[in-house]
Amino acid sequence: MNKTLLTAILVASTFAAHAEQEETPGPEAIKRGAGLYAQHCSPCHGPRMADPEGAFDLRKFPPDQHGRFVNSVTNGKNSMPPWGGLLKPDDIESLWAYVVAGEKK
Repeated sequence: MNKTLLTAILVASTFAAHAEQEETPGPEAIKRGAGLYAQHCSPCHGPRMADPEGAFDLRKFPPDQHGRFVNSVTNGKNSMPPWGGLLKPDDIESLWAYVVAGEKK
C-alpha cells in the first residue's frame, strides 16, 4: 500500500470517528428528551428505559453510535416505525441526549 493511500485512509478514519463524537448534552436537552421518550418511546422500550417489551434495550445503546441512533429513529428499524415524519431533528437530538445520559435514579 502506498504512503498516500495509507494517509488518506487514516485521515478518513479519524474524521469518521470524530464525526461520531458529540458534546455532552446539557440538562435541558436531557429533560426534554425524557419527556419525548415518555410520550413516544416508552410504550415499546419501557418506562424510563427499563423492561423493554421485546424492543431494543436502549440502556445498552452504544454512546459512540449517534448516527446509527438518528438513522434508526428517523427511518425505523425492524419492527420500529420511522419517526422522522413526526419528530423534528432537534427532537431526535433531545432523545439522543436522554438515551446517552441514561436514566439516573
